[in-house]
Amino acid sequence: MKKLFSTQIVIPVDSNSVLQGALEVKHLLEETIRTYNLASQVSVVETGALGIYDQGVVLAVFPDDVYYGNVTPSDIQEIVTEHLLKGRVVKRLAIDRSLSSRRMVEKETGKSQQKIVLRNAGLIDPQSIDEYIARDGYAALAKALAMQPGEVIQVLTDSKLQGRGGAGFPTGLKWGMVAKEQSDEKYIVCNADEGEPGTFKDRLILEGDPHSIVEAMAIAGYATGAHIGIVYVRGEYVMSIARLKKAIADATAYGLLGDGILGTGFSFNLEVYRGGGAYVCGEEFALLESIENQRGEPRNKPPFPPQRGLFGKPTVVNNVETFANVPPILLNGSEWFRSFGTPSSAGTKVFSLSGDIVNRGIVEAPMGTTLRELVYDFGGGITGGRHIGFLQTGGSAGTVVSERELDVPLDFSSMKTSNVSLGSGVILVASEDVPLLPFLAEVAHFFWHESCGRCTPCREGTLQVKTILDALVSRTADPAALQRLSRLMNTFTNTSFCGLGQAVPLAFESALRNFPQVFEQALAASHVPEASAESV
Repeated sequence: MKKLFSTQIVIPVDSNSVLQGALEVKHLLEETIRTYNLASQVSVVETGALGIYDQGVVLAVFPDDVYYGNVTPSDIQEIVTEHLLKGRVVKRLAIDRSLSSRRMVEKETGKSQQKIVLRNAGLIDPQSIDEYIARDGYAALAKALAMQPGEVIQVLTDSKLQGRGGAGFPTGLKWGMVAKEQSDEKYIVCNADEGEPGTFKDRLILEGDPHSIVEAMAIAGYATGAHIGIVYVRGEYVMSIARLKKAIADATAYGLLGDGILGTGFSFNLEVYRGGGAYVCGEEFALLESIENQRGEPRNKPPFPPQRGLFGKPTVVNNVETFANVPPILLNGSEWFRSFGTPSSAGTKVFSLSGDIVNRGIVEAPMGTTLRELVYDFGGGITGGRHIGFLQTGGSAGTVVSERELDVPLDFSSMKTSNVSLGSGVILVASEDVPLLPFLAEVAHFFWHESCGRCTPCREGTLQVKTILDALVSRTADPAALQRLSRLMNTFTNTSFCGLGQAVPLAFESALRNFPQVFEQALAASHVPEASAESV
């Protein structure tokens, strides 16, 4: 049993906080506490990300409910001597935040997060299996093992959980397809590649609550008849990989993975595969090819992964956020999950807020939450009190919209009719001072750089889009540039081999539709000699 301390200092050590010096602050804090003989009274506890990026290194002191932001090693002496010894808050460092972000949002805007995926964020030490278990961790796995596999799948089906990677495919249906396949082996694969620019939610889930993914994948294995799971993690996510490996080792030591889990006849083993950094490996077949040590490229479809996936065997491929929803659904029931969100899009969505927004970070809100609520209620508005120039939703393979779309609800149903993408949950806000065309040129460069090159429309088309956008930015575009750009968009949609190529047009078509004057002004300002224009 852990020793009880009168004071607890919580410090997030996600990768972003570490880059800002969290570990140095933590080590000096522990050393200073020992120097003043406070070690028997004060404990320092690591936790995952708080979903806040604008306050540097953050410390939370309990039970005083005091939060310090932008803490540096030079502040530690004052915090220890003033707050811990004398009971006086260091006001110059105090911030009006709460550990869970929920109370902060309620206090400032009246809005509150509804946390399912982020239920443990900032509340547990992500490297402690005991703390996860203390918050009902692995109880869902135990419950699942007491049910028939088909019953588990039915709960997921009834919950109406849809894939959170962007496609929105029904999770229960996918698991049911794999369960019906007859095979000597099946696989559960977690897509943690997260290569979409502006998206960082999956990284924070993995860093802050890795056991939720381990538990969910074991449940998926039991429900579908699979005994092997693989988490395919973006190679740059060093901390995510380390914490996943520790979670797997601890779960195995506790009998929650491996042979005969919890005394049953079910066995499930889990391993981590480090990705090579290719954006295309976010596409499920390219991801499977990479695991097989092949070049990361899409395959012909059908068959789909549930029929013939990893090594030609039936395979479940789900996103990190999708898996994180599974344990609470099993514990609380499908009806409980459907009480969040909208009738057509149940549950919550984790959004990555970035750009010119006051509260940058992640936020979990019900499906159907509007852009206005995300930007102004949860996000705190535009930095410096400026106006919105444009917003990008869903990531680079998403849409570029104006503030006229602020009241569009973000869910799988509305995105089909509103021309506002939900995608991976990216909400990137650009103020009125940010020029649109250079931004789009960077998006075009990204797609050109990341094209796997398999199909001609994507390989050659992305280069042409990049060339046109660069010319519009430099005011050297020829008179037919916009017509060529429009034709290219149709080519991508109709002839690209995979979904990633087909998604390339979204950003540019939506920008052309919502900001036509920007393109027209750039074209009008371009000066290309007629002979040169004909030769382009």
